[in-house]
Amino acid sequence: MAVAPHASPGRPFGVYVHVPFCASRCGYCDFNTYTASELRGTAVRAGFAADARAEVALARAALGDAARPADTVFFGGGTPTVLPPEDLASILDAIRERFGLAPGAEVTTEANPESVDPASLEALRAAGFTRISIGMQSAAEHVLAVLDRAHTPGRAAAAAAQARAAGFEHVSLDLIYGTPGETDADWAASLQAALDAGPDHVSAYGLIVEPGTRLHAQVRRGELPAPDDDVMARRYERADRVLGAAGLSWYEICNWAADDDARCRHNLGYWRGGDWWGVGPGAHSHLAGTRWWNVRHPTAYARRLAGGASPEDGREVLDAATRRFERIMLEVRLADGLPLEVLSRAGARAAERLAADGLLALDGGRAVLTGEGRRKADAVVRDLTD
Repeated sequence: MAVAPHASPGRPFGVYVHVPFCASRCGYCDFNTYTASELRGTAVRAGFAADARAEVALARAALGDAARPADTVFFGGGTPTVLPPEDLASILDAIRERFGLAPGAEVTTEANPESVDPASLEALRAAGFTRISIGMQSAAEHVLAVLDRAHTPGRAAAAAAQARAAGFEHVSLDLIYGTPGETDADWAASLQAALDAGPDHVSAYGLIVEPGTRLHAQVRRGELPAPDDDVMARRYERADRVLGAAGLSWYEICNWAADDDARCRHNLGYWRGGDWWGVGPGAHSHLAGTRWWNVRHPTAYARRLAGGASPEDGREVLDAATRRFERIMLEVRLADGLPLEVLSRAGARAAERLAADGLLALDGGRAVLTGEGRRKADAVVRDLTD
């Protein structure tokens, strides 16, 4: 493995573990994931924990004296919880043993509702997981069918209750709006069902029809309509209104939390340009302006590690212009806003125009998106970075 750059002094350090396995493929998903049939069996999945532990050891060696305890650990995918809890626990143990976990470290796993039960949740909590993010997506059966989700409408709420009973400190539910066939009533019911489950964090994402997915092919053939921009805006407004009234405040365009402790600290590290090491096939890493990524296929990943080689597939050093662009693009999404000093002169003039148009609030030397600005965030970023 190439020698890693030193982590940025004073920045939080996270570890991301990409578990690229799913029981089935959702029609809208373009993530780096694989089903057992696509891998022609489960041997690669069975050996994944050992491969991930091997990469953690290589990462620790590459960082040398620059290594420091992880403030956050995030298991994403894919569906991490298709692996046995003891596999996830062994990877977390390797991170704990090689790097250490900072006091009060946040340790998250994503999960599908049907991939957990009381016993597995209790095992994960005992292993040191503190937070769980459950993919609910919708409470409408016909919407779940369009998305190719395997769980029943009420299963996500049940999983959230089971996670609370197992002792998870923080429980998040993920929702998707704008699915073809979803009505305003369906979306209202999904929001209410999510709130009734008692999470302290909710993520709500507008559906994106990604090229190469089954959903994209269905839309292209005219079998399903493409998401409507006006409908998407209306759904976002409802989400913000309903979640806010229930005591969940937005802290990032697509994320609402009950309080500061309930915010996802790992994701905040991404949005604030922090440092993290990505473990697993296709995982990306970032340290002090250098970004690199692993080979994507699990078999190639396993082969590299079996030979004692790095799974790295490429890297880039971000120049000053790229780093500023990415900082603007990410930090403006946050409720804390973006320091105006980051902007160029042209960007500062654009910020004043955007404020006059009601898309930004300029307060205390920071640019903060208004409600309308959040709905038009991509356009705001373009103006600020032109």
